[in-house]
Amino acid sequence: MEEKNTLMEERLRKREELQKKGIHPYPYSYPQTHHAKPLQEKYAALKIEEKTTDEVSVAGRLVLLRRMGKATFAHLQDQTGRVQLYFREDQLGKDPYDLLKLLDTGDLIGVKGTVFRTKTGEITVSAQELTILCKATRPLPEKFHGLKDEDMRHRYRELDLIANPDYKEVFIQRTKIIDAVHEFMKQQGFLEVQTPVLQTVYGGAEARPFKTHINAWNMDLYLQISPELYLKRLIVGGFEKVYTICKNFRNEGVDKTHNPEFMMMEFYQSYVDYHEMMRLTEDVFAHVAHKIYGKLKIPYQGKEIDFSTPWKRLSIKEALLQHAQIDVDKKSDEELQHLLDQHKIEYRTFARDQAVILLFEALVEEKLIQPIFIIDYPKIASPLCKEKRGHPELIEKVEPYVNGWEMGNGYSELNDPVLQRKLLEEQAAQLRAGVEKAQPMDEDFARAIETGMTPTGGMGIGIDRMVILFTNQPSLRETLLFPTMKPLKDEASQSETKP
Repeated sequence: MEEKNTLMEERLRKREELQKKGIHPYPYSYPQTHHAKPLQEKYAALKIEEKTTDEVSVAGRLVLLRRMGKATFAHLQDQTGRVQLYFREDQLGKDPYDLLKLLDTGDLIGVKGTVFRTKTGEITVSAQELTILCKATRPLPEKFHGLKDEDMRHRYRELDLIANPDYKEVFIQRTKIIDAVHEFMKQQGFLEVQTPVLQTVYGGAEARPFKTHINAWNMDLYLQISPELYLKRLIVGGFEKVYTICKNFRNEGVDKTHNPEFMMMEFYQSYVDYHEMMRLTEDVFAHVAHKIYGKLKIPYQGKEIDFSTPWKRLSIKEALLQHAQIDVDKKSDEELQHLLDQHKIEYRTFARDQAVILLFEALVEEKLIQPIFIIDYPKIASPLCKEKRGHPELIEKVEPYVNGWEMGNGYSELNDPVLQRKLLEEQAAQLRAGVEKAQPMDEDFARAIETGMTPTGGMGIGIDRMVILFTNQPSLRETLLFPTMKPLKDEASQSETKP
C-alpha cells in the first residue's frame, strides 16, 4: 500500500509539472487517423529499414517505454492492437522530447509521424509530434502483461482488457452473436418489443425475485425474472410474432453458468405449438454457427458440437431410460424415493412427478453434450403450458440442451382461461405457504387470457449461455464484461483493496 501511494504521488508530481509547463494533460480531442492493426496490415510489405513519407496519427495507451538517451522506443496499444513508436530528440525537438520523462506506462498519448520498418523488422511510427491525452495517476498492477488473477480480471475488467488486449475479441464476438440472433428473428418475421423491467407482480418462471421500492408511490416493485407474461399479453392484443432480448434478474446462486443478472431471448408466435418452437430454436443456433464459424460443427473446450438440424428429440422419461437406465413407468413411488436417497438428491416432500424431474437433472443433464430437445414433462413442471395431446398427465414443454446445459425453455402455451386462472391461484397458494419459487397471482395476465389468446408457441433461450458456447469460453464470467461480484471488503475500506 505504501509503495502504491508513493507511485501515485510521483505521477501526481509529473501531472503538476506538465501543468506548470503550460501543457493541459487532459485535452478534449485528438485527430486519430489510423489504428494499430490496420496500420500493420497496410505496411506489411515494407522491407527491413524501408521508410515512407506517409504521415499517420495514432493514439492509445503506453504499455512499454524504453528510454535510451536521445532515442526512445515505446509501444502504444489501441482497441485493435499494438504499434511501436520511435522518438528522436533531433527530430522531435528537445522540449517535446523531454516530455517523455514525464510519461509512464498507462498514460494515453497521441503521436503523429511517418511509418517505417526497423532493422529488427517491426512496423514503427517515427514521431514528429507528441500529444499527451491523459496522465494516468494510478499505476497499472505489477506484471500487468498477461494478467492472470481471475478475481482481479473479473472485478477490474478495464485492467483485464489493458493487460490482455486480445481478450477484447470475446466481447466483439458476443456483440456479433447477438446481432446474428436479431438478424434471424427479423428474417423470420418477428417484431422486436420491450417489456418492463420494473414490475408490480413478477412471474413467468420459478425464481426468487429482487425487490426494490418506488418512492413516488411508496410501494414495492420487483425486477423482471421473465418477460413471458407481458409478451403473451401482446399476443392477446393482436401481435402474431414478437420477441425480446432483455436482462432478467433472479435472486439465486452464482456459478459458471449462472449470474443474478443475465440476458435471454423470449419469442412467441400465434397459431403454432412447441414443434415450431423447436424448429426455430435449432435454426437460430445453426444461423449463429454459420455467422461466427462459417460451419455447423464448432469447437468447445476440447469437444466438437454439431449444430446440424434437426436436433434429436427425447421425452424426459426416454432420456432417463437411455442415459440413466431408469424406466420410470416401471418404478413404484418407493423405488423412486429410494433412487433419490441413493443419489443424495435433496427434496422437501416426495412427489412422483417431482422425483422424475430431480432424477433427470441429477443423472442425465450433464450427459447431453450434443444439441437435443428434451420434451413432454410432468405437469408439475409449469402452470403455463398445455397438456400433451393423448397424455393428460404430461405437458408439451421442451428444453433444449447443449454441452450438458439447459439452453432454454418452451411450451405449447396454455390459453384456456379457466384452467390458467386455477393454476395461477394454486401457485399463489404455494407461495403463501412458503414455497419461495412459486409464482404470485398476476391478475392482469389472467384477465388478458380471459380476453382470448390464440393457440401459441413460446420459447426462451439463454443468450449468455449461447455466447459461452460460440466464444469457446469455460465460464459465464469470461463472457460478461462486468459479472456480478461480491465486494472484497466493506465500503469504508474499499480503497485498500483496489489494485
